Amino acid sequence: MDLKEDRNSFYIEKTNVCFVLPTYNEEKNIKKTVEAIFYNQELVSDCRFTILVVDDNSSDGTQHEVNQLIKKYPDLHMITGDKKGLGDAYKRGFRHALSSFNPKLIFQMDSDGQHDPKLIPNFIDQINAGYSLVVGSRFIDGGSTPDFSIRRKFISKLGNFLVRYIGGIRHVNDCTSGYRCISSAYLERCNLSFLSTRGYSFQSSLICELVVQGAKCKEIPIAFSRRQSGSSKLSLRDQIEFLFNIPKLGFHSHKDFIKYSVVGFSGVLINLGCYIFLTRYFGMAEEIAPLISIETSLISNFIFNNFWTFKTRNPKPFFSRLMQFHLVAGFTGILNYSVFFLMFKVLMVNDILANLIGITVAAILNYLINSNWTWKK
Repeated sequence: MDLKEDRNSFYIEKTNVCFVLPTYNEEKNIKKTVEAIFYNQELVSDCRFTILVVDDNSSDGTQHEVNQLIKKYPDLHMITGDKKGLGDAYKRGFRHALSSFNPKLIFQMDSDGQHDPKLIPNFIDQINAGYSLVVGSRFIDGGSTPDFSIRRKFISKLGNFLVRYIGGIRHVNDCTSGYRCISSAYLERCNLSFLSTRGYSFQSSLICELVVQGAKCKEIPIAFSRRQSGSSKLSLRDQIEFLFNIPKLGFHSHKDFIKYSVVGFSGVLINLGCYIFLTRYFGMAEEIAPLISIETSLISNFIFNNFWTFKTRNPKPFFSRLMQFHLVAGFTGILNYSVFFLMFKVLMVNDILANLIGITVAAILNYLINSNWTWKK
């Protein structure tokens, strides 16, 4: 018997798992993190771990520390580049990992010790159970943020609320968690260049894109602990960028938005035409005619959007959608007037410009809410 052939017949191919670790001045943390990850490989015998450190040209000894560790761990690698933010580092890391290591799974993980490596086998178990995106969640039963101040908890909860409802991923409780395991097949479908954010808002953009691409998400509880050493990299600029990125999360399809805009314009024409018809040919009072013309245009817009703009979606019953559409129209109508009043009366902006700003804000929000609530995929 050919022993070599016999060995090969019992050879089980291991699953390639790549951990992408962005770093900037993590000299005191990176060794513990790398060693803890490789230690857990012993608990997942059917996987082969690779670690890719993506360093933004740290000013301390991070790169030296990693180079020393590479001598001990042949499956540890590092790429470097200019400091452009967490999102840019992840983009470079994902592209390099997918092209160089052919991983089936990619982990996102902080290198500062705030993410517990002991949970790695749990993440992989969930992938093996049929999920394609596993998120370490701070905001489900069993999850916690013991060192968050009241202010940071409020900001984090508010940010997640906005991402969940505007981004259309209400079933995900922690959209900004940085501890994730992702099936590479879904990551390869993502247009990383579309995720233009360079900072921490990349996390929310990515999870929305993964869900849009069909990734099946599962959350497992984690305790988000204090950094082992060093200071947080979350800056005021990152927080501002996060807020500015929120509206973009709802625009999964530019074609849908263009169709929605065309329908909206047709509604203006129907509204005006109906008003002229009722007042000029039926002699209806000018105070009453707008009520009918507005409702006519709303029903017209709803029908066109239901059977044209969002025809491929499979949402709630017809009349339930119709009621939601009216509620959104009422809310954005009030918002339109509120923005106009603020701009015109308080900020002394020209009345025409103030009205245009109010219409623009209301129209965008109208689309985002209807796309991600009334006609949620």
